[in-house]
Amino acid sequence: MIGGGNITEITHFILLGFSDFPRITVVLFVVFLLIYITTLTWNLSLIILIRLDSHLHTPMYFFLSNLSIIDICYVTSTAPKMLSNFFQEQQTITLVGCAVQYFIFSTMGLSESCLMTAMAYDRYAAICNPLLYSSIMSPTLCVQMVLGSYMAGLSASISQLCALLHLQFCGPNVINHFFCDMPQLLVLSCTDTFFVQLMTAVLTMIFGIINVSIIMISYGYIVISIMKITSAKGRSKAFNTCASHLTTVALFYTSGMFVYLSSSSGGSSSFDRFASVFYTVVIPMLNPLIYSLRNKEIKDALKRLQKKRKYC
Repeated sequence: MIGGGNITEITHFILLGFSDFPRITVVLFVVFLLIYITTLTWNLSLIILIRLDSHLHTPMYFFLSNLSIIDICYVTSTAPKMLSNFFQEQQTITLVGCAVQYFIFSTMGLSESCLMTAMAYDRYAAICNPLLYSSIMSPTLCVQMVLGSYMAGLSASISQLCALLHLQFCGPNVINHFFCDMPQLLVLSCTDTFFVQLMTAVLTMIFGIINVSIIMISYGYIVISIMKITSAKGRSKAFNTCASHLTTVALFYTSGMFVYLSSSSGGSSSFDRFASVFYTVVIPMLNPLIYSLRNKEIKDALKRLQKKRKYC
């Protein structure tokens, strides 16, 4: 009971997920399961390859292996629950479970935002200061930047979690989504959500605007440095080292911004849910592929690994 009245505080939510598509439930389950398995396989393979090949023990691949770790945790925060709900009559999740799911999802997403900024600085150091690159991107600095990314994401998510747990939910308890996300939870709360909304706006400004600004400034200097390279081959090589990172940054921020701007009112249409699938499930699958397709060093590492296997 709340405040001695007749309003009962709810302790669980109902996730509608994709229940409005009953005819293609099996198809959606198979597709999402394959995407999830592929995501785990590709990211784990990339982590193992970077670990085994000494030629890949550089700052760029150190950041890339941590990006794969984040992507595995990121997709695992939502995909297993989504898959298990496909064939359940009542797709419920407890309030605590909902809070934990959002906490992990938020921590990984914010950490990835910071890590992408660190990777942009790494590319800036490699192209704009190639002679000093080794001294600038020392192992100590790389570890500090990665730990800083994790700690920043963790700290921001803890503050959001504390604010979320102070909210009360009196009903309805139906979330028109496949996972617990902040916009949908705020709409269902029966208490004042101004402080949580203000905190979310501040964190969005810090992690979104500041990180994007640093990335854009880094690439501004990178473009200037590339334009100073006289040979076309040199310019192409320098650009190729940044193309993969630019692609992942563009996918991550544009998809997230589109989904959160369209769902800022707390509603969630079928299109919004499928768009959310893209940045929660598909992008973690694409990231290792994007970094591997046009990456000669990773291809060479795979060849060396195959030769070692044949020799053994």
